Amino acid sequence: MSEPRINPSIFTRGAVDLGALRSAAPTPAPSAPAAHATPGGVPAGPGAPQAAGGVAVIDVTEATFQSEVLERSMTTPVVIDFWAAWCEPCKQLSPVLERLAEADGGAWVLAKVDVESNPRLAQMFRVQSIPMVYAVVGGQPVDAFAGVVPEAQLRQWLDAVLKAGGVVMAAPEDPRLDEADEALINGDLDAAEQAYRKILAESPADAVAEAGLAQVGLARRVAGADPVAALAAAQAAPDDVAAQLLAADVEVLSGEAEQAYARLVDLVRRTSGEDREAARQHLVSLFKIAGSDDPAVASARRALARALF
Repeated sequence: MSEPRINPSIFTRGAVDLGALRSAAPTPAPSAPAAHATPGGVPAGPGAPQAAGGVAVIDVTEATFQSEVLERSMTTPVVIDFWAAWCEPCKQLSPVLERLAEADGGAWVLAKVDVESNPRLAQMFRVQSIPMVYAVVGGQPVDAFAGVVPEAQLRQWLDAVLKAGGVVMAAPEDPRLDEADEALINGDLDAAEQAYRKILAESPADAVAEAGLAQVGLARRVAGADPVAALAAAQAAPDDVAAQLLAADVEVLSGEAEQAYARLVDLVRRTSGEDREAARQHLVSLFKIAGSDDPAVASARRALARALF
């Protein structure tokens, strides 16, 4: 496919685990999508203008992901738009995606996922910044890009997705990771940790298992936390190390990893001793979730080095 894209080889278990997402929630009975106002102000749902070929734009949640994305993609390509109401670039990209979906008359479906309301979906897709767009064909992601791109380039990307049809590039599944991922999705953090640690004991360099273990740690830290309250507490107390660490976790789960990294790099710069080391170790644990190949991680590592030395 043409740019923009990311290498389909990243779509391995632990990076985008659609097999685990299939069992995350029961499939609800089919129903018409609710009308809503999108970031760009273009209405979607039953009241929106749609082509005769079928539904063009839908809202998707964790509860409807299986039916509206995975099952639908077996017959029709689905493009997922990860967005949030506060995201200004989303307000540029989303209306273009919606217009193209409607113009294509149901040849593909635009599935909109609000990362604020569906943080687990954003986490499972490793959404580090928004807007983030994925193409899903035949139940598997085949391509993706981040940020705002020109309409002509977007049109070219969509055409390539449509031509891809049911051809999916998938890596062989590791049954050991199946067990660990399923436990993580089901909220059994103890079982997930045990499974990931067993893999690492046998394969210490397994980056996917390392990322999974870091996700377990993140899930434990944010359990029961109110995201809005956590961010407000961090803003009110910039020198409260614990508050800053929790705020960074919330930002990662909300798809704002770069903001989380910047927060912790700044904390490293402003602290010393045990507080500084706690901030550094916390930041490194967040790096493991995204992986060393992530551009945002590479940039944040350089910033961390400057802050330390």
